[in-house]
Amino acid sequence: MPDRRDDVLEYLDNHNVATLATVGPDGPWAAAVFYCNDGFALEFLSSPRSRHVQNLTHNSRCSAAIHEDYRGWTEIRGIQIEGVVRVLTDTRRAAAIARYESKFPMIRPDQAAEPIRAALERVEWYELIADRCFFTDNSLGFGHRDEIAVS
Repeated sequence: MPDRRDDVLEYLDNHNVATLATVGPDGPWAAAVFYCNDGFALEFLSSPRSRHVQNLTHNSRCSAAIHEDYRGWTEIRGIQIEGVVRVLTDTRRAAAIARYESKFPMIRPDQAAEPIRAALERVEWYELIADRCFFTDNSLGFGHRDEIAVS
């Protein structure tokens, strides 16, 4: 089986939205977040009051899916990640913000509109640290999925 790590990292770099799946006292929840990545770690910002972050305070394990909206089954490609989410602080936070600003320049202080600047003051920065990763690629056969080593 070929090593698909580079394919997965390229896919992560070239996509923008991950759907986080969390579970909390009110049950399961899925939320889309814009992300950047540091290898297999997904970095994102969110309101500490959001349902998915509230769920993560009860259970830091979650999963994420990254994919496109495909019309044909043989075109389907995507990534599923399992791991733990933590709040970013200090140098990890600063590095994540720099990566995020590089991927999404509209949040940079010199480019952000006032509503975005105001919203950024109310968010926290998080990292989903992957411990398992799967890459689905139906071009290799229906339901073809490889587990990718993340470390």
